[in-house]
Amino acid sequence: MLNWFAKLLNRLMNRPGPWGCASNGGRDRVCPDGPIVDGSIGALLRWPSLPTSPRLPMFTGLVQGLGTLQSLGPYQLEIRCADGAIAAIVPTLEIGDSVAVDGVCLTVEVIRDRGFIAAVSPETLSKTVLGHRLEHQQPVNLETSLRVGSKIGGHFVTGHVDGTGELVSAIASATSWELEFLASAAIARYIVPKGSVAINGISLTVATCSESGDRFTVAVIPHTYAETNLSAIAPGEPVNLEGDILGKYVEKLIRHPANPSPRSPESEEPLTLEFLQDHGYL
Repeated sequence: MLNWFAKLLNRLMNRPGPWGCASNGGRDRVCPDGPIVDGSIGALLRWPSLPTSPRLPMFTGLVQGLGTLQSLGPYQLEIRCADGAIAAIVPTLEIGDSVAVDGVCLTVEVIRDRGFIAAVSPETLSKTVLGHRLEHQQPVNLETSLRVGSKIGGHFVTGHVDGTGELVSAIASATSWELEFLASAAIARYIVPKGSVAINGISLTVATCSESGDRFTVAVIPHTYAETNLSAIAPGEPVNLEGDILGKYVEKLIRHPANPSPRSPESEEPLTLEFLQDHGYL
């Protein structure tokens, strides 16, 4: 019975006229968006119209490989994968996909054998380290966006850089590298001990930090240090920083509750570690 109905449905959907859809030689069918109302069976048929929704790419901060940047014009870059990254990045790429390039979410416009081409805005070049990487031909970290069923090995990274920081020092120990960074005010308030931070798109855990968060350290295992561009950055050079998105939501909910009590902006209490502890968040 099911086989018979499937054959009938296939014939109806390929038949021109009110029972089915116009065909151009079997390649593409063109159907109106709506029910086919001519006939008792046709009235039950409807060509599927899938709703669209905004793309919300997300990353996990686990770098898949390295690449380099080449300028193709004022605001267009070619991202070329290193030999070891081609197999992890290129085969799964599709036009319109999002790729984190040193933690910056870029959209694939053209796919090449060794990478892809993406457009960048003047703001992206000025407010991130991509311009610096391009000028000095330094490697960039690459990660394709999460897909359904992918492992979330780091933390949720949006690819929207909050600000830049600076590497202060990199000291090797017996088991890891201890890196110290300076953070701009835009990102410092999201830096908390044992919290997550994305540095050049790498998901890392804050080991220690100053009270304001403008100075912090992370411990990096040798594998991560060697397989990312952290090993290519010298003290004094800039890095992209993105705070944990969960911290941003907590900040907004505290500052703007659902039913806020009337108060002037001047009376708003600053969000500090002491404030979070007093209100049971830490």
